[in-house]
Amino acid sequence: MAGELGIEVNPSAVIYAIQGVASYVGGDITAGVLASGINKEEGLTLFIDVGTNGEIVLGNSEWLMTAACSAGPCFEGSGIKHGMRATDGAIEEISIDRENYNVHLNVIGVNKPIGICGSGMIDAIAEMFLSGIIDQRGKIRDEIESPRIRSGEDGPEFVIAWKEETGINKDIVLTEADIDNILRAKAAIYAGFSLLLKEMGFGFNDVGKVYIAGGFGNYLDVEKAITIGLLPDMPPERFIFLGNTSIIGAYLCLLSKNMRKEAEGIARKMTYIELSVSRSFMDEYLSALFLPHTDITAFPTVQRMLNSYTNAKPTL
Repeated sequence: MAGELGIEVNPSAVIYAIQGVASYVGGDITAGVLASGINKEEGLTLFIDVGTNGEIVLGNSEWLMTAACSAGPCFEGSGIKHGMRATDGAIEEISIDRENYNVHLNVIGVNKPIGICGSGMIDAIAEMFLSGIIDQRGKIRDEIESPRIRSGEDGPEFVIAWKEETGINKDIVLTEADIDNILRAKAAIYAGFSLLLKEMGFGFNDVGKVYIAGGFGNYLDVEKAITIGLLPDMPPERFIFLGNTSIIGAYLCLLSKNMRKEAEGIARKMTYIELSVSRSFMDEYLSALFLPHTDITAFPTVQRMLNSYTNAKPTL
């Protein structure tokens, strides 16, 4: 009861906690599966909740496998020089002119940006890669003549917005160190996808749907996420954004005893795989540290974009 736990609501209110599966796959993921309906899907489906940990669920109505990979908090803005959550003032979308490297921005809520959120970081890296500003390792090419490319107090950096354009009276930049952090996070998530599928004897071509949960997904550009190798190279229509599924699942359990029973059944049904003890995980992770991946053939869409760009503009 709420009174026994010291929660300041009706002391007779019943407290219910949705069952978790493992240390890093908690009740929020059980709630997410309930909200997404993966447990009722006939075809093979992936569910991903991107946060500090990237929790992944693979399966259908017959079976469910789950794993977690440590992505770190960079997509939520932590550890990034001008990073922030996806709230008012965050740069959510970026495009870069291929000829003069001018940057075009979309900002959440207000006109002047004060930082850059996860989707903006992904856009920036994808655009910098396709524009030739960074190489496949994410290193800034300082031989390019542009005032946006410079050496800052934290090393090489690219100016996303000049201070006159911002609401913080200073340039908003993405540093090479920021890019390294983001590449490590995306590599962990992609390696988790890849290894979980391989453990079950499947490949990305076998997946019919990919559900993306969390506030992060609300602003995510699938094409840009594929370009950097965060998401697998699959048709965009296979990706479905669900929002905050942990809250949706909690609402369902709050309103229905049958939903609570279904959530309990989901938790019992999910089998957890510890990726960190797998010998293959580090191989998958190291391969995914590049843009979009060391195996470019796994990303034919990106390969075509790169070929098109190379043919359209001489190599710098």
